[in-house]
Amino acid sequence: MTTTAERGYGHEYADLSRLMGRMTGDEKHGPAATSTLDALWVLYDRVLRVTPERVDDPGRDRFLLSKGHGPMAYYAVLAAKGFIPVDWLEGFGGYDSPLGHHPDRVLVPGVEIGSGSLGHGLPIAVGTALGLRARGGADARVWVLVGDAELDEGSNHEAIAFAGPSGLERLHTVVIDNASARHARPGGIAARFEAAGWSAETVDGRDHDALYAAFTAPHPGRPRVVVARVEPKGAVGEPKVA
Repeated sequence: MTTTAERGYGHEYADLSRLMGRMTGDEKHGPAATSTLDALWVLYDRVLRVTPERVDDPGRDRFLLSKGHGPMAYYAVLAAKGFIPVDWLEGFGGYDSPLGHHPDRVLVPGVEIGSGSLGHGLPIAVGTALGLRARGGADARVWVLVGDAELDEGSNHEAIAFAGPSGLERLHTVVIDNASARHARPGGIAARFEAAGWSAETVDGRDHDALYAAFTAPHPGRPRVVVARVEPKGAVGEPKVA
């Protein structure tokens, strides 16, 4: 039986760099991963109502990682919170490892979707929120993390346009904005969601208190989006993986 210590309980935010450093090998996509680190930590540490013991609880919050090339931070947080053994990190991307370059819901405890192709996560989150609403009674919330460049995908246009008028208040989207998108949007990312009827806010993606306040702000009758701005991809001073 795996012990509590082996599963990673008791880790803090300061431990994440060391945990990420245990993942070696090619194509780690370190910058893409570190851009999500703070938002993921605040969600799992202070917001999401899900634990390793509740991964199959119908009333749990659902978190969907859609942003591509960024699973290292996700795996580090899952290990820190006890969803997976810390020792799994060392096999990241290996042939026999459950930790692939895109998370697999069949292999990794706590993972809700098998991601990969950009543009799928937000539409899946919309469908999940619709399904939970149809069940009635459940208080479960849906969170999806996407990248700014991912919003270039047409499937996201449809999901954004549908969710607002549908009043999917259980749906929460976190957009990591590291200036990777190729297509400019008049007024910025938040304005795009607001035009479709969403509650929207833009914050510093490294400020934990600002992230927490934005994640927990009330938004009755509307889905919520938080745009977390971080340093541009490849910028000088960008956080590095230890």
